[in-house]
Amino acid sequence: MAIRSLFAATRRLISSVASPTHAVNKPLREATTKETLWSTILKLKSPTQRATTVLQNWIESGNKVTVTELRRVLRQLKISRRYHHALEILTWKEAQTDFKMTADDQAMKLELLIQVRGLKAAEEYFNHMSSNTALPKKAFAPFPLLLSGYVKERNVEKAEALMSKLNALGLILEPHPFNEMMKLYVATSQYEKVPLVIMLMKKNKICRNVLSYNLWMEACAKFSGIEKVEMVYKEMLGDKYVKVGWSTLATLANIYTKAGLVEKAVMALKNAEKKLSTSKRLGYFFLITLYASLNKKDEVLRLWEASKLADGRITCTNYLCILSCLVKLGDLAEAERIFKKWESKCQNYDIRVSNVLLGAYMRNGLVEKAELLHLHTLERGGHPNFKTWEILTEGWLRSQNMVKAIDAMKKGLAVLKNCKWNPSHSTLMAFVEFFEKHGSFEEANLYIKDIHQLGLGSLPLYKSLLRIHLSSKKPAHDILDMMEKDKIEVDDETSSLIQALSIPSQSNL
Repeated sequence: MAIRSLFAATRRLISSVASPTHAVNKPLREATTKETLWSTILKLKSPTQRATTVLQNWIESGNKVTVTELRRVLRQLKISRRYHHALEILTWKEAQTDFKMTADDQAMKLELLIQVRGLKAAEEYFNHMSSNTALPKKAFAPFPLLLSGYVKERNVEKAEALMSKLNALGLILEPHPFNEMMKLYVATSQYEKVPLVIMLMKKNKICRNVLSYNLWMEACAKFSGIEKVEMVYKEMLGDKYVKVGWSTLATLANIYTKAGLVEKAVMALKNAEKKLSTSKRLGYFFLITLYASLNKKDEVLRLWEASKLADGRITCTNYLCILSCLVKLGDLAEAERIFKKWESKCQNYDIRVSNVLLGAYMRNGLVEKAELLHLHTLERGGHPNFKTWEILTEGWLRSQNMVKAIDAMKKGLAVLKNCKWNPSHSTLMAFVEFFEKHGSFEEANLYIKDIHQLGLGSLPLYKSLLRIHLSSKKPAHDILDMMEKDKIEVDDETSSLIQALSIPSQSNL
């Protein structure tokens, strides 16, 4: 977007140079080098470079900064996702006596604070803002962002406090905040609170939407039973402001499936199919997943073919879904056929798609097929992610190929530094137990250092390493340091090992 605006500015500049009214006594060089405030700020490449310095230099050079120009700069910075600079400029504006912060400005600042400094800074600003009773309601427009942040963090206390405050101010006029609270209660298994949210919506005359009913039904399934779910569905059918679509019927089908009511689940899915749109493909794959849960392979394949008639291209996510369902149903042959179809059409090789088959091969003991597929994906330009290495590691562990498993684990740990993958405890222990069994002192030490640096150390891992040191008659001072940093609590067996190694035990372990 920034490049587009730059091109537009260039076209305007060329036009002004070419125009007869501006061609007199205006050298071309002077016209082409004239800068705007936006073009100057655009040159800042890093968030650490100060936008306020540019502003001050601009003013000290005799230029004026208008409200309109600032608004344009802020809009462009937001569009180009340069939130740090946008927040910096808005904070500068707030400190100037010549400028007045509007409700839109305050709303934007709250949004930027969430992006740049996080929820704590945003809520401090919000509390300061809401303490001003004269503040117009428009200034509270971004509060759903703050609420969504609490929901994401599953912070029930803060979410409830914010809702209470906004409700008291009469600022909740749409279903979205109520839906967010219901999502939070479902996520934290506080299902009994969902009907209370619905009651408040009714009291405040807030219309329920499709998501409101779906969440209400989901909570009732957990808390009140199928009969109550069906009562909610009946109420939705009678709500003239809501149209029942495939998502509600899919929710109902999922509830029936979990309750073991297969016939009702299938009936709900058949009705959901009638609501599917050929302009969107999303609904097809929700239903495909539900049919797979019911072990209905024919229905899965039928809907897969039907989904191809929907507008737009079939995405990698769509292929991931159908392959996962077929693997779950045990039809590897059909999964392979569809995988080859994807490969013949894909432009960028998404390793997540091949990982589905790779995992299926390894779990079914088809190690050779898995290895061949892995080599094939590398040849096709695929980049293994943490999941790839996890699948290979666990597969080679099961087949007792420790050399390959160790190599895959090392590569997985290298990738781990940039993601949130946590190898299972059993996987981590399998290696240290192998090192202990074979007396691999050097490899064990290198391994445990990597584990420690990634924050994955545990008492069983360290105990195994202590035994290796004891067997090799090597000092183990480094181990004790790592255990202390990882705050590992020592048991009697560990104390005995430490004593046998002549390491003085520390009480704070």
